[in-house]
Amino acid sequence: MSLSQVSAVAKEATSNKMTSEQKVVLGSTTLGFTLDHMDATFLSFALAPMIAELHISGTQGGIIAAMSNWGALVGSVLFGILADRIGRVRVLSYTIILVTFATVILAFLDNAYTIYASRFLLGMGTGGEYGVSMALIAESFKANKVGRVSSITAIGGQVGAILAAILATMIMPAFGWRGLFMIGFLPLIVVYIVRRHMKETPEFEKLQADYKSGNKKFSFAYIANTPKRAYTSFVLIIMLTIQTAGYYGLMNWLPTIMRKQLGITATVTAGYVNLGMIPIIIGMAVGMMTFGTILDKIGPRPAFAIFLIASALMIFAFTFAFNMWTLTILGAIVGFFSNGMYGGFGAVISRLYPAEIRATAANTLMGSGRAIGAFSSVAIGWVMDNYSVSAVLLSLATMYIVSLVFMLTIPDFKKLGRQS
Repeated sequence: MSLSQVSAVAKEATSNKMTSEQKVVLGSTTLGFTLDHMDATFLSFALAPMIAELHISGTQGGIIAAMSNWGALVGSVLFGILADRIGRVRVLSYTIILVTFATVILAFLDNAYTIYASRFLLGMGTGGEYGVSMALIAESFKANKVGRVSSITAIGGQVGAILAAILATMIMPAFGWRGLFMIGFLPLIVVYIVRRHMKETPEFEKLQADYKSGNKKFSFAYIANTPKRAYTSFVLIIMLTIQTAGYYGLMNWLPTIMRKQLGITATVTAGYVNLGMIPIIIGMAVGMMTFGTILDKIGPRPAFAIFLIASALMIFAFTFAFNMWTLTILGAIVGFFSNGMYGGFGAVISRLYPAEIRATAANTLMGSGRAIGAFSSVAIGWVMDNYSVSAVLLSLATMYIVSLVFMLTIPDFKKLGRQS
């Protein structure tokens, strides 16, 4: 699918009968993902000079990269429950403020342990934002649009990653990695938009009325209140763990992998490698839009099967890259398949869990997957220190096959079928 086709799909998904409230929801969640992911992705480009300046080991660097995902587990549960209890809009602004603070303060830290704490707080914010955004989308758009709309929002994250690459190339040569984190205040723009223009969805307002009348009660146990739902939640956590391992493992370490694969130095070619990630990030964005369209057309089981198999094959093919061009092209294809699935998880979770637990379920499942998958950053750092790039990529390819096997056992995926 070309970029022009992606634009056409986005227009189709969001045109015609879209109300002003839907426009605000789509715009605010997408911009929020864009700027928060920009802040989070700064680490991908700042990690190498941080390690050098602060004398941090590869394993410690992996822990720094992983802390945001561990923080996401705490933030996802906390903010998910708050969003289901006191409102999606209010909690969305809280999560963005936390991400902003955690990013800017990084510019003033000088040891691994305080950086761990900062990244943990950042993870709490980004982890909480995911489920709140997915709940707002699910409650604002028809079911046969949710896959594409949630993918558009997820693409905002990839746009943020591209912005991070461009800003890193422009700012770091003159102001260093600390100067890069100083511009992390930009997400506050979203807070202004959210608090001024967004209001709670009619579905959430009805839910609040049901709480007050006693017709419904909030219970965290709804995530696993039947054997089938408990198994579905378990498998989704496995899939999200592997999704996280593929995404954050590659994004945090890809510049380093590219340098090792090509045998080039960090100082002379840092800007070239940073910009070389842009086609890879674009591949991720196009993959997300494509996956959202396929998900809405044929349902989750065949959509995930196609992308998981292709992810395993293309990551294995990544080991044969021999120059910057082949590495970048294969990286874009890997990004297309392995990260195209990201937006789809929010779409399926919104249909598998009831409104009273929707944000909590999305955040808890995603947060759990991120927390466990975060160990991939540590593992990659250790493997890079002791083995080879090929060993890293082969392990990632194998994990996508494991995800495929588990995905095929979710009974409700088959029941959902084509979105209606």
